[in-house]
Amino acid sequence: MDDQPAAAASWISAAPGEPRLRGVNWGGLKSLYIKEVRRFIKVQTQTVWAPAITTLLFLVIFTVALGGVKRTVMGVPFADFIAPGLIVMAMMQNAFANSSFSLLVGKIQGTIVDYLMPPLSTGELIAGLVGAAVTRAFLVGGAVWLATALWPGVRVGVSHPLAALWFGLMGALMLSFLGLLTSIWAEKFDHAAAVTNFVVAPLSLLSGTFYSVEQLAPLFRAVSHANPFFYVISGFRYGFLGEADSPIWVGAAGLLVLNLILWALCYGLLRSGWKIKN
Repeated sequence: MDDQPAAAASWISAAPGEPRLRGVNWGGLKSLYIKEVRRFIKVQTQTVWAPAITTLLFLVIFTVALGGVKRTVMGVPFADFIAPGLIVMAMMQNAFANSSFSLLVGKIQGTIVDYLMPPLSTGELIAGLVGAAVTRAFLVGGAVWLATALWPGVRVGVSHPLAALWFGLMGALMLSFLGLLTSIWAEKFDHAAAVTNFVVAPLSLLSGTFYSVEQLAPLFRAVSHANPFFYVISGFRYGFLGEADSPIWVGAAGLLVLNLILWALCYGLLRSGWKIKN
C-alpha cells in the first residue's frame, strides 16, 4: 500500500517535457494509422479505383494507337513492357498524394494540434502517416494490376515476386517521405500542387515507363540514370518480366539509402517543428 503514493508522487514530480511513456506507443501508433487509412477508404472510389481506371486508360490509348503493329521492347510485347511501369507509377503518385495531405490540411484548417498533442514520438508520427500512404499505394497497385490483367492481350504475371515487392515498397516509401516533406514545407494547396506538377509528374513520366532508356541518346540516357524513379520502374519491371535496363542490385541499394536520407530529413524537420510549431 505504501508503494502506491510513492509511485504517484514520482509520476507527478516528473520534469516538464520529460517523456512518461517508455518504448513504442503501439496503441497511439495504431490509432493514427487506422485514422489515416479510414480517411482515404471512405472515398475509395476517388482514392483507389479512380487511379486504376486512369492508369488503364494509358494502356488502352497506347495499345489502340499501335493498332495491329506487334511492337516489342526489350524482347517483350509493348503492352507487357509498359504495364508494370504503369502499376508502380500509380502506386508512387498515390503514396505522395496521401502523405502530402494530412499535415497540410491540419495547418490550413488549424487542426494540426490533433497530430502534435497525442503522446506520439516523432518516429511514431512518421510511421503512422507513411504507413497509411504505403497502404494506399499497395491498394492502388492491386487495383491497377487487376484492371490491367482483365485487359485482353496483356500479361502481368510476376516472375520475381521479391523484386516486385522490394521495388514497389521502395518507390512507395520514397514518395511517401517526399509527400511528408512537402506537407511540412507547404503553406497552401498550391504549394503541394506545384510539387506534384513540376517534380513528381515529370520524374514519373520521364522514368522509362513508356520506353527503354537504352534507346535514348547518351546525354538523355545519363539524365535518366540520375532519376531515382527510373530505378523503381526498372526494378519493378524486372519483377514482372525478368528484364531490366538498369543494374538491379545498384537500384535496390541506392533506393534504400535514399529512403533512409529522406526519413532522416522528415525526422529532423518534424522534431524541430519547422513550419509546424511556429
